[in-house]
Amino acid sequence: MTTHTWTLLITLAGAIAALIVLINSRLKFHPFIALMLVSIVVAVVSGESTEQIAESIEKGAGGILGDVGITLAFGAMLGKLLAGSGATDRIARAIIDRAGERALPWYMAGAAFVIGIPMFFEIGLIVLLPLIFSVAQRLRDSGKHTGSPYVLLATPAIAALATLHGMVPPHPGPLIAVEGLHAGLGTTILVGLVCAVPTVVLAGPVYGRWIAPRLAVYPDRELVAQFAGGRQAADGDERAARTDGQSASGATSAPARSEQSPTRSEQSSSPRTGVPVGRALAAVLLPAVLMLLRTLGELTLGESGALRHVLDFVGEPVIAMFAGFLFALFVLGYRRGTSPEATRQALTDSIKSVASILLIIAGGGTFNQVLEDSGIGKAIESVASGAHLNLLVLGWLLALVLSFTTGSATVGIVAATGILAPMAQHTGSIETSLLVVAIGAGSIGLNYVNHAGFWLVKESFGMTLGQATKSHTMIQTLVSVCGLLMALLLSAFV
Repeated sequence: MTTHTWTLLITLAGAIAALIVLINSRLKFHPFIALMLVSIVVAVVSGESTEQIAESIEKGAGGILGDVGITLAFGAMLGKLLAGSGATDRIARAIIDRAGERALPWYMAGAAFVIGIPMFFEIGLIVLLPLIFSVAQRLRDSGKHTGSPYVLLATPAIAALATLHGMVPPHPGPLIAVEGLHAGLGTTILVGLVCAVPTVVLAGPVYGRWIAPRLAVYPDRELVAQFAGGRQAADGDERAARTDGQSASGATSAPARSEQSPTRSEQSSSPRTGVPVGRALAAVLLPAVLMLLRTLGELTLGESGALRHVLDFVGEPVIAMFAGFLFALFVLGYRRGTSPEATRQALTDSIKSVASILLIIAGGGTFNQVLEDSGIGKAIESVASGAHLNLLVLGWLLALVLSFTTGSATVGIVAATGILAPMAQHTGSIETSLLVVAIGAGSIGLNYVNHAGFWLVKESFGMTLGQATKSHTMIQTLVSVCGLLMALLLSAFV
C-alpha cells in the first residue's frame, strides 16, 4: 500500500474514534452534528477542495433523504394511523385469542412479527405493552406458570420487533443499506424474512422459555392496570376479553396518565367501531406486498410491457409506502368516522417523532459521500481484498461496534454501509442483499445503556439493570448473532 492509502485509512480510524467520543463524551453531541462535523474534517484532511466539500454535503444529505427520507415519513404516518385506529391491537388480539397457554409465546412472536413490519421497535413495543401486560397478568393470577410471565411474553415480542427493525425493509436502517449498497429491494425483503424467521424463533420463544423462570420480573400493578385496563376496546369481544383480564388482575377501567398514555388527539382520533382483522392486515402488509410484486415482475416478466412498468412503479419504496398510507388514511381514518382535524394532528405528531432520525440519516449520507469522494472507500476496498476478509462478517462487525459505541443503530448502519459500499459494487444482487441483512443484524447487537430501547424495556417492566441486561441486551445480541449466521448459511448456497 502507498503512503496515501495509509493516510486515508488512518483518517477513517480517526473519524470513527471522533464520532464515538463526540457522541459519548460530556459534550453529548447529537449524532447528526457529530456526523456533519466529522465529515467536514475528513474531507479537509483528505484534500478535498472547499467546493468539493460543499458538493459532497449537499449530494450526500440530499440523495439519502430523497431515497429514504420521504419513505420514512410515510412509514411513520402509516404507523400512527395503525396504532391510533386500533388496527395493530386488533391484529394482536386476534392472534393471541387463538393461543393455548403453552403456545402463547409463539403467538406473541407472530403478533409482534406482523406489527413489526411497518413500525419502529419502540413504537411497536408500546403498542404491544397492553396486550403483554393483560395476558401475563392472567397467567400470573392463574398460578400455573413458574417464573415471570412478563418475561415469557416480552421476550418473543422484543425479538420479533428488533429483528424486523434491523434486518427487513422498509425499516429505515435496512432501507439505507439497500440504497447505499444498490441492493435489490424485493430480494432483500425476501432474504431478510428468510433470515428473520429462525432468528425470531431462537431469540424469542426458545430463549424466553429458558430465561423466564430465572428472572423475578413483576411490574408495578398500577402500571399493569394502566396499560391493560386503560385502553378503549375496539369492539364488544375485545371489551369482554379485557374485562376478564381485569377481573383476574384487579385492574380498574379508569385510564391513568403517563408518558405512554394516549394523548387527547390520539383518543379523539380512535375509531368509533372495531377494525376488521382483514382490513387491518391489509393496511399493515400492503407496502411490503407491493415491493415484493415488483421483484416477482423482475423475475418473471420481460423488460417491457405494461404490467412490468406498473409493478416497477408501485413497487418503488416511496410509492409503496404512500399507497399504504393512503389506504390506511381512508380505511382506518376517515371511513371509521375519525375527525379530520384529529387525524391531521396525529400525522403531524408522527413526523415530529422521526425528525431526529431524518437528521441522522442526512448526516450519514454526508459521511458516506465524503468517504466516496475522498477515496477512502477505495482504500478500504484495497485492504479488505488483500486480507481476504469475509464481507458479511466485516459488515456485521463494523455495524456492531459502531452501534454499541455510539448508542445509535442508525449510525452503525449508515457508517458501515458507506465503508463497504465500494466493495459491494461487484457482488450479485443476492450477495448484496445478504450484506444488508448482516449489517442490519450487527446494528442490533449489544443494545445496552446508551440505547433508548434498553431504557424503555427496563422501565416498562420494572427491571433492575442486571435483569434488563439478561433479557433485553441478551435478546438483541442473540438476534444479531443469529441474523449473521443465517446470512452466512444462505451465502453458502448462492
